[in-house]
Amino acid sequence: MEVVKIIVTILEIIFSIGLIAVILLQSGKEAGMGAITGSNDTYLSKSKNGSLDKILASATKWIALVWVLLTLSLSLLP
Repeated sequence: MEVVKIIVTILEIIFSIGLIAVILLQSGKEAGMGAITGSNDTYLSKSKNGSLDKILASATKWIALVWVLLTLSLSLLP
């Protein structure tokens, strides 16, 4: 059982670092909406930024789900 606990702990550390990295790579909701600088709301800029933001948002959800499951399984291990 100790080997399983060590493996789950290592996986949790890896997914924790991955979750932090994915969250930090995302752009904020107010990015490019400043009154002084103006906004880049053209069709091309929306589709270009939207694809990366969608991928990062999806990755955040899946990595967070795996992290929660690893945390729960680690707490249930003796």
